[in-house]
Amino acid sequence: MTDEGAQLAAGARALGVTLEPDAVAALLRLLDELARWNRAYNLTAITDRQEMLTHHLLDSLAVAPWLQGATVADVGTGAGFPGLPLAVVRPDLRFTLIDSNGKKQRFVAHAARTLGLGQVEPLHARSEDLRPATPFDTVVARAFAPLPQLLRLVAPLCGPDTRVLAMKGRNVDAELKDLPAGWQVQRTVQLAVPGLSEARYLIVAGRGPAGGTLSG
Repeated sequence: MTDEGAQLAAGARALGVTLEPDAVAALLRLLDELARWNRAYNLTAITDRQEMLTHHLLDSLAVAPWLQGATVADVGTGAGFPGLPLAVVRPDLRFTLIDSNGKKQRFVAHAARTLGLGQVEPLHARSEDLRPATPFDTVVARAFAPLPQLLRLVAPLCGPDTRVLAMKGRNVDAELKDLPAGWQVQRTVQLAVPGLSEARYLIVAGRGPAGGTLSG
């Protein structure tokens, strides 16, 4: 395994995620494809390889232990984060990666084909316009919108037992107020992502009882 692969595997272990060698190879291939497409299509402002590993791969994998159920929607996925890395490490789950940006969705479709992620469905749409026949078990969004707005936008995707994972890069206290009726914050968690000096937070929300708040 290369030094880069060893760093990725060690970082993932620190997040509670075990990466097999084929998963390490797939994730690094994802970065290769992202860098190649980024030169032509400007998919991400992050171009430094080390920052791509931490800010895209490890940051995405930080929420892997929080996925529940069999179906996951990644809302505002952009170039496929966190959905594509999560799909690599959880091949048993079905992922729908939703974004209204056509060129980024074309990259997501290309990356899913290249990595053999048959359980990934790219969807060029806005979440608020969708009406799936069956609610998703988990909805995840990374830096997409303030929590009250996010919950309103993803409501059509959610059932009574859906878990919403809102990934945030700053203190979340101000976002925990004025939630739409029926929604509750179940947990807030500060995540420690290896190699990232910036703070990372996860808000877990749902329509069920809070069951206590866990911070830290």
